Amino acid sequence: MSELENKRAKYNPQALETKWQVFWEKNKVFQATPSADKEKYYVLVMFPYPSGRIHMGHVRNYAIGDLIARYQRLCNKNVLNPIGWDAFGMPAENAAIQKKSHPAQWTYDNIDAMRSELKSMGLSYDWSRELATCDPDYAHWEQALFLKLYHKDLIYRKKALVNWDPVDHTVLANEQVIDGKGWRSGAPVERRELSQWFLKITDYADELLAGIDNLPGWPETVKTMQTNWIGKSHGVEFSFDILGAETTLPVYTTRPDTIMGVTFCSVAAEHPLAKLTAENNPEAQAFIQACQSTGTSEEAIERLTKKGFDTGFKALHPFTGEEIPIFIANFVLMSYGTGAVMAVPAHDQRDFEFAQTYHLPVKVVIQPEGTVLDGESMTEAYVGPGKLVNSQEFNGLDNVIAQKKVADAFESRGIGKASTNYRLRDWGISRQRYWGNPIPMVQCPRCGVVPVPVEQLPVSLPDDVELTGVGNPLVRHPTWKQCTCPNCQGEAERETDTMDTFMESSWYFLRYCSPKETTAPLNKKEVDHWMPVDHYVGGIEHAVLHLLYARFFHKALRDIGEVSCDEPFLKLLTQGMVRKDTVHCPQHGWLYPDESAESKGVHTCVQCGAQATLGRNEKMSKSKNNVVDPNDLIAGYGADTARLFMLFAAPPDQDLEWNESGVDGAWRFLNRLWRLLLDIQEKHAGSLPATTTPHSVNLKKLRGKVHETIEKVTLDMERHQYNTGIAAVMEMINAGVKYMGSNEEDPEAGPVLMELAHSATLLLSPYVPHITEELWQILGGKDHLGHQRWPKADPEALIKEEITVVVQVNGKLRSRLTLPAGASKEEQERAALTDPKIISNLEGVTVRKVIVVPGKLVNIVAK
Repeated sequence: MSELENKRAKYNPQALETKWQVFWEKNKVFQATPSADKEKYYVLVMFPYPSGRIHMGHVRNYAIGDLIARYQRLCNKNVLNPIGWDAFGMPAENAAIQKKSHPAQWTYDNIDAMRSELKSMGLSYDWSRELATCDPDYAHWEQALFLKLYHKDLIYRKKALVNWDPVDHTVLANEQVIDGKGWRSGAPVERRELSQWFLKITDYADELLAGIDNLPGWPETVKTMQTNWIGKSHGVEFSFDILGAETTLPVYTTRPDTIMGVTFCSVAAEHPLAKLTAENNPEAQAFIQACQSTGTSEEAIERLTKKGFDTGFKALHPFTGEEIPIFIANFVLMSYGTGAVMAVPAHDQRDFEFAQTYHLPVKVVIQPEGTVLDGESMTEAYVGPGKLVNSQEFNGLDNVIAQKKVADAFESRGIGKASTNYRLRDWGISRQRYWGNPIPMVQCPRCGVVPVPVEQLPVSLPDDVELTGVGNPLVRHPTWKQCTCPNCQGEAERETDTMDTFMESSWYFLRYCSPKETTAPLNKKEVDHWMPVDHYVGGIEHAVLHLLYARFFHKALRDIGEVSCDEPFLKLLTQGMVRKDTVHCPQHGWLYPDESAESKGVHTCVQCGAQATLGRNEKMSKSKNNVVDPNDLIAGYGADTARLFMLFAAPPDQDLEWNESGVDGAWRFLNRLWRLLLDIQEKHAGSLPATTTPHSVNLKKLRGKVHETIEKVTLDMERHQYNTGIAAVMEMINAGVKYMGSNEEDPEAGPVLMELAHSATLLLSPYVPHITEELWQILGGKDHLGHQRWPKADPEALIKEEITVVVQVNGKLRSRLTLPAGASKEEQERAALTDPKIISNLEGVTVRKVIVVPGKLVNIVAK
């Protein structure tokens, strides 16, 4: 058996994938260096947290990023495609407690394991730029950037309300408060006022908002989410006088047109007026205590049952002088606006529900056209447009016009002013945990807060810590926090808070540009060469926090001279999740479905046979027990099959439903590709790919199909329709198999088939790099695919001599016609009406109308 016959006998992915992965690494094929000769292209996939194992979401995410990188290389771009690890965070600390190990050991062990798994996928990363955010040099330069921003007055410290777990003695993120309790301890959460470090992201609110319009390569969904998160609004700022008190109640409203409908005011539990109410009132104290056991996010507040406590104070309406009750309300946050709101129950649903509960008046001040609303009979707030009523001199005004008129009235009377407000709040970065980057500040009893001198960086974490899961180990450490004040040389203490991990992910893409730089956080020349990132890939769950923080941090670094461009990411692709059906058994929890029972429409537990509840298209997760291990898939089918399935099963921005038959289909296609291209090489070895149009009709069609496919896949690559690109190549391969099976003898067949083989190899190489590298060598291709160029469609080959026209009767497909490419509209109609299949379908009916879409469709309307 010849070597070619031996290869033809079996496609062995495990052997050839290992071969090419070794070749790429040994020859440093994917290492990027700045070049003036080629256009740069920076591809980046959001770096993973080293949890220990890759999952199918990783496979999909990184396959998409790798496809983009490999395609751009074939387009003669100088591609940077780096990888690293988002390595700090609570999971490592919790795992270390469970395993009685150190977070660093757990993290680096996981990185080693995941690196091996990612390499098994054949990803074209520049591994020489690999970094982990817990590496000492990364932590060092992040601390240096912190100090630069601090000296630029972009970082400050203040007291702020936080979610405090009284058992674990730590601050919780809003997402870690579940039903008012700590996610780990189960203890009722308290709101506490603690000193925290903040970045002044609000200084950049307008620029961040305006910059969204300069991101045409971003999904509209993400841009809308960021716009809403920044939440710029225009309104009026004014104060209510308080009856019998020297103080006033400042508020901000975006709806000055509803000012005459105010029937009560609400203040946050932390508001000075609330504290004054509670001084000698146990009931008020108890209510405030209850408010402090809820989260501090808008989402947490929105889910609450709205409750209030009457302070007994009365606000005076700024226009009418009416007395308005003031309540402490559990849905008002001190951190938003002034901590007080005017309430208009007729035209705000939350206020309406509160008014119904506490029997407060509902005063209609906007009437919709054609309807008369009555506050006493309303069942919900009216929030639509209309004319003002019960509003003194503003009666009859359209409510949109009235907003400006009422705002002007506030200003002319000297009781208020037009104001712009933002939903965005400064970014709190303090975290009370060990496994994070230390904040390089010192607390001195004589000098106050003092920055650590740059020459004393990095401030490193101590290795000898006791991890108990309760509180911050750095606070308890016997010696680490003791230090000398850089100013007075007296005794001082280090800041024991560490940085939010979003700090690390806000500049890692910049460090990739010069990861070995030892004298500064960034090599500006290298950064200016590679930045901005041309194509960023990641989940839409990062649409606001990570992406907004990274945009802000980049702009702040620009303003201190570290970078030159305004935005970090030109294009953004947000991939969908991987989902799989699962069933839930009351006794055994979430399990894989019993597929034999599924086919009968019955959902049963595979362990006990009991009736189970179907979970359709659940996101893959350990808790749902529907995870498919990528390592098993790669071991069984090979990485190329895993990649092909992930890229073919759904468009990249949509969720992908896991399907075993889809994996089998991807495997069968690769085997079909393997056999066809080896057959072509065996029968037509020595033939060069065609460059001119052949004479025979069949070969003209086949070459036309090749170049239609090149055109189609190229277009699909540019518009991220990777799945339809694969489908087009599959059709071309089927056409090649059909021609080979015809046994047509034609001296021009070899060049056309060899062109098909070379084109298929190049077009598929970004999707399935291992098998295409091997096929390229078998076909006699020069060098390796990393040095080849993306094929271009031949305009001459795209000229069609014949077209296929679909014929419908009353919208239903009844025939297909092959006609000359130049057939006129009338000729297409005539051919359809004289087609035997159509004639038989029109027996006994009258043709009323014929609709012709030239070159595509004839639809006959008959009755």
